[in-house]
Amino acid sequence: MLTSTYTHIPGIGKTIEKRIWESGYCTWDKYLEHQDEISIPATRKEKIANGIAESKKHLEQKDFEYFAKCLPGAEQWRAFEHFSDSVAYVDIETTGLSPSSSYITVIGIYDGEDAKTYVKGIDLEDVVEELQKYELLVSFNGARFDLPFIQKEYPQIEFNQLHIDLMYPLRRIGLSGGLKAIEKKLEINRTDETVGITGFDAVRLWHEYERGNEASLELLLEYNREDIVNLKTIIEKTYPQFIERTFQKTLEK
Repeated sequence: MLTSTYTHIPGIGKTIEKRIWESGYCTWDKYLEHQDEISIPATRKEKIANGIAESKKHLEQKDFEYFAKCLPGAEQWRAFEHFSDSVAYVDIETTGLSPSSSYITVIGIYDGEDAKTYVKGIDLEDVVEELQKYELLVSFNGARFDLPFIQKEYPQIEFNQLHIDLMYPLRRIGLSGGLKAIEKKLEINRTDETVGITGFDAVRLWHEYERGNEASLELLLEYNREDIVNLKTIIEKTYPQFIERTFQKTLEK
């Protein structure tokens, strides 16, 4: 999908992108071959051709920072297939909803193979080094919740990666509500131990652990691990629908 994207090129908006898609020559290479047949102003054609050359160079170099800066936040999901070999699925647990009055208890990071959980008072600060390893972050409501919480506690983290907040492209394909509700709609099951646990339960489990209940911590960590592993399952199930809906909705207008 990234190689059919044009809105990251300065001065090119969705109207021009739509005209390119309507021509049938959606990809960068097809555009360069058939640009004379596409009904857009000549000045834009030159700008797009230059933008494609620049984009191809950065994509060959796997320059995630370039695309993180120039792709609109709501469209960064388009880069998934090109950077999914360096992805961190991220989810946090906290004592409340506001970074100003609450704190992080657990951060989970899943690279597609190994799920790691970092715990306050044990190894939470290790996430600073861990997060720097990845080119792409995937979260659910992370733009408003997880990343601001992490940034407040660890302001040295740049968050210069691409970031896909799944909540928004999922809404576009009709999957709204919280993460657990969306899992049910996609028939993604949780273990018997964690089914029914909510964010409020996560707070309770943490406080039980603070009072000495190690089993509560283990359950909290399992709950968090399922969150991050399921993010991968969700995007793999729905990514083709994101693409289909984007083209369909644009061409219907």
